[in-house]
Amino acid sequence: MPELEAPLMALAAIALLAVLGWALSLAKRDVSIVDSLWPLFFLLGALVYAAFAGAAGPRALLLLALVTIWALRLGGYLTWRNWGEPEDRRYQAIRARNEPGFAWKSLYLVFGLQALLAWVIAMPLFAGLSGAAPLGAVDYAGAVLWIFGFAFETIADSQLARFKADPASRGRVLDSGLWRYTRHPNYFGEALLWWGFFLIALAAGGGWTVFAPILMTVLLLKVSGVALLEKDIGERRPEYRAYVERTNAFIPGRPRTSS
Repeated sequence: MPELEAPLMALAAIALLAVLGWALSLAKRDVSIVDSLWPLFFLLGALVYAAFAGAAGPRALLLLALVTIWALRLGGYLTWRNWGEPEDRRYQAIRARNEPGFAWKSLYLVFGLQALLAWVIAMPLFAGLSGAAPLGAVDYAGAVLWIFGFAFETIADSQLARFKADPASRGRVLDSGLWRYTRHPNYFGEALLWWGFFLIALAAGGGWTVFAPILMTVLLLKVSGVALLEKDIGERRPEYRAYVERTNAFIPGRPRTSS
């Protein structure tokens, strides 16, 4: 069916990138590189979809510009952050649970799963690229929300990078800047920008893609984000327990005072 060609070609392109990333991970014995590929899955998928769907017009240009800025910024930051570091402890745990044969299992457990998730979550991008309606107030609202979320995430990442680069911060908890108001400002910003993408898709008639920002928010809160990072951090950093008591996990708010 012609209407399925563009999304299926996008899926094929994302899958190919995942396989290439998996092959590189075998040589490095480190599947953490999938973190750097995650935003590139969306960028590649959007570009391939736009090419096969013949997407054009102001909305398509807006979406392609936004997803390019987001993907290159996040992919570059994650690559820089992980460069020269050992495999992330999250993936070490997955590796330990799935030996023997994790090298092969990681193709579907890590790379395949994330490629499929990226394709599903990218549906608002595809819907927006397909829309022929002119830009309107909902598009502009989505762009504003995206800009706010992108800025929030970028500032949070910058503050965290500076904190980690300071030897005096070793063993301490970052509780200043945006991190004073939420324990995960980077994830909050990420969720906001995906809701911004959805609003642009909504303006194009893609209201059915609401599941995508919901899924992204759930992943950030309950699966690969907040819940996973905080699973045992209180045991490794006792100071973090006090931070949890006074600081919201996700949505920014005023720090609570001890009673």
